[in-house]
Amino acid sequence: MSKKRKKPEDRELGYKLLTPIMRIAFRLYYNPRIIGAEKIPADGTVVIAGNHKHVYDQCLTIMATKRVIHYMAKKEYFDGMLAPFFRLVGCIPVDRSRRDLSCMMSALKVLKKGGAIGIFPEGTRNKTDAFLLRFKTGTVAMAKRTDAYIVPFGLTGDYKFRSKNLTVRYGEPFKVGDMSVEEANEKLYKEVERLMRENLSEEEEMRKNA
Repeated sequence: MSKKRKKPEDRELGYKLLTPIMRIAFRLYYNPRIIGAEKIPADGTVVIAGNHKHVYDQCLTIMATKRVIHYMAKKEYFDGMLAPFFRLVGCIPVDRSRRDLSCMMSALKVLKKGGAIGIFPEGTRNKTDAFLLRFKTGTVAMAKRTDAYIVPFGLTGDYKFRSKNLTVRYGEPFKVGDMSVEEANEKLYKEVERLMRENLSEEEEMRKNA
């Protein structure tokens, strides 16, 4: 009888083994600034959500907390060179070509067990001239359904060797509570936008004082 293959939401061993190495390598190579990491709750149900610009964006949140973060990632990532990493660390594949109920069920299972989900509400990497793409409502709907805290983050800068501007900034956690999904989605969008602009403002100030 063949061994039953673990589902993404049940994989944590690979995450715990690989991420300590990744944290060291990523810090040495990219030199990111991580601001407000203490705002990520050490336990309990949480959705960590922010803007998306690069395939490595999830690594910054992995660096910011010792918690196991199950990131939701497009299914194409599971066919490329980084596929073994995405599988081992318990990322949840998302089929963006249709309404993917299986990925939603996996994420809800994590949250109902008091775990943490990482997600990019834009739904794709922002390769446009827009500062921030419109957010899909799935993030806040999932948080509302599970009474999860949402921790917003804003990410700016370049993924270059010893980058001088790669920054992620975390904001205050909040719950959807009595807000409608639309109201909570707007709140999340504005928070992420504010955090991004705060990064850029601080970066400009540092350049002036250099």
